[in-house]
Amino acid sequence: MAAAFLDRARDRHGLPVPAQAHADAQLVVSELVTNAVKYAPGPCVLNLEIRGPVLEITTWDTDATLPLARAAEPGRIGQHGLEIVFALCDGFEVRREPVGKRITVRLALGPIGPFDV
Repeated sequence: MAAAFLDRARDRHGLPVPAQAHADAQLVVSELVTNAVKYAPGPCVLNLEIRGPVLEITTWDTDATLPLARAAEPGRIGQHGLEIVFALCDGFEVRREPVGKRITVRLALGPIGPFDV
């Protein structure tokens, strides 16, 4: 879904999307949605929005438990999703909702200038 969204933004609207940003977006979406499906009972929602040179990725799920990033452990197998998201994204916000929680991350699609918001 993320790949198709960015392809449409490029093809229909002329937005330059570097290959690395394209790949990073797919990985971040995969990690966030996988966590929502794995840990939250019920549905989840994914929203992708481009704001200037930034892709905003938002997930909502029914579990009110806030995610907890674990300390890096090179020998640990699995549970590195938030580490990956933090490494790739320029912003991370999580908030409880009346039902569940909403996580929003920002991923630069290219260089960000001093006047880009």
